[in-house]
Amino acid sequence: MELQEYLDRMNSGEPVIGEGDLHLFMREITEETMRLTCQLNATYHTQEEVCEIFSQIIGKPVPKGFRLFPPFYTNCGKNIVVGKGVFINTGCHFQDQGGITLGDGTFLGNNVVLTTMNHDFDPEKRRTTYPAPIVTGKNVWIGSSVTVVPGVYIGDGAIVAAGSVVTRDVPPNTIVAGVPARVLREIRPGDRPRQRLDLAELRKKQP
Repeated sequence: MELQEYLDRMNSGEPVIGEGDLHLFMREITEETMRLTCQLNATYHTQEEVCEIFSQIIGKPVPKGFRLFPPFYTNCGKNIVVGKGVFINTGCHFQDQGGITLGDGTFLGNNVVLTTMNHDFDPEKRRTTYPAPIVTGKNVWIGSSVTVVPGVYIGDGAIVAAGSVVTRDVPPNTIVAGVPARVLREIRPGDRPRQRLDLAELRKKQP
C-alpha cells in the first residue's frame, strides 16, 4: 500500500479492521514515526532543527511562523496539517490517523491531547477502530491539558479552557470549559485574562 492510498482511506472514515491491510500499514508508519519522535525529543535542537524534524514527521514542509517546544508525541504523523503561525507547547500528544488540521494561528498549551480514533463498542470487535478528524479554525487557543476527541471542529477564534474535554463542535469566538466542555460565553471586544496577582503584597499579608 502507498501512503496516499492509506491517507485517502483513513480520511474517508473507513473502519480499520485489526490485522487488516490498513492496520498493518499503520504499524509500518508507526515504526518510522517513533524513530523521528525519539530523535526530536532526545536532545536539544534549535528551532530550525525542530522544524526540519517535524517536517519529516508530517511528510511536508512546515509553514512560516511554525513553532514547537519538544517533547512532542505522535504515533502516525503523516495525517497532520498545520497552518501559518501555529504554536505547539511542550508535551502534546497527537493521535492523527484520522486527520488533524490546525488552522493559521492556532496555539496549543502544554500537554494537549488530540485523538482521532475510536474503538468499536462491541467487545468482540474492540480491535476495530474508526477514524474521524479534528480541525481547528484560525486563531484558536487550546489551553493546557485539554483533550479533544475524534470528529470535533473548533471554530475561528475560540478558546478552550485548561483541563477541558471537548466532545462536540465549538462555535467560533466562544470560550468553552469543563468535562465535557460547554460554552461559557462569547468572546467580547476588549476581553483579556485576569490580571496577575501581586505576589509581593500577598506575601506581606502572610502570618
